[in-house]
Amino acid sequence: MEILDLIDKEKLQRLQDLFSTATGVAVSIIDMEGRHVTEVSNFLDFCMKYTRGSEIGLKRCQKCDMEGVGTYFCHAGLMDFAADIVVEGEKLGTILGGQVLPAPPDFDKFRKVAEEIGVDPDEYIEALKEVPIKTEESIRASASLMEEMINMLVNSECTRYREKNKIGTIDQEIDITTKNVEQIESMVQDLTKVSRKQNILALNASIEAARAGEAGRGFNIVAGEMGKLSSMATEKYSAIIAKAGEIDDSLKKINEEFNRNMEEDNTDNS
Repeated sequence: MEILDLIDKEKLQRLQDLFSTATGVAVSIIDMEGRHVTEVSNFLDFCMKYTRGSEIGLKRCQKCDMEGVGTYFCHAGLMDFAADIVVEGEKLGTILGGQVLPAPPDFDKFRKVAEEIGVDPDEYIEALKEVPIKTEESIRASASLMEEMINMLVNSECTRYREKNKIGTIDQEIDITTKNVEQIESMVQDLTKVSRKQNILALNASIEAARAGEAGRGFNIVAGEMGKLSSMATEKYSAIIAKAGEIDDSLKKINEEFNRNMEEDNTDNS
């Protein structure tokens, strides 16, 4: 199961962008293979152009991405976070974010980092000045909020996805049952025709037996009983057709109700 099997990418991107704009925290979502599920939101030149732009810096960042859990300090001194996206006990991806400072930076320390990773210290410091500064408490709260929101949204969409599949299966079974009812009706109608012919034959036999007089009396009794049985069968067949029709009507009403509920759910979630 993939994240985008459950939720529309545009909806997920919109929520991520709104969160990033509101909090000033950079955010991205990746799948289990490390591929981006969404476009990055609010990622900074300090991280993307300079730190990850150098070979040494990129290796250090990738190590942090792999090993970082919860809210943590990256190798360059910024606060980042990583949170799992879990649906029904299965991890589908990770929310990566941060790129913020919990306090005003020590420029000398960051100049040293620039020299270590092989980037121009002056440019690095200028880029550093664009990094937002927030309290550690607010950074951790933002990370927890994003984790809760995304997991609630994806799990909610998963429930809708599964219910939609269930309804699709029910619709399919209703169609099959409806066709079976129609076949039953057709077969009963054929039997009714046979029963009517039997009734006519029994009537003809009774007439012939009456013409035969005393010699045909026994045959007349048998013919009469055949006629009664044929009439009873015709009544039963008619009752079966009526019941089949009621079942067919009920199935159609169930199908209409499911479709109506689906349309309402789609309208509510659009």
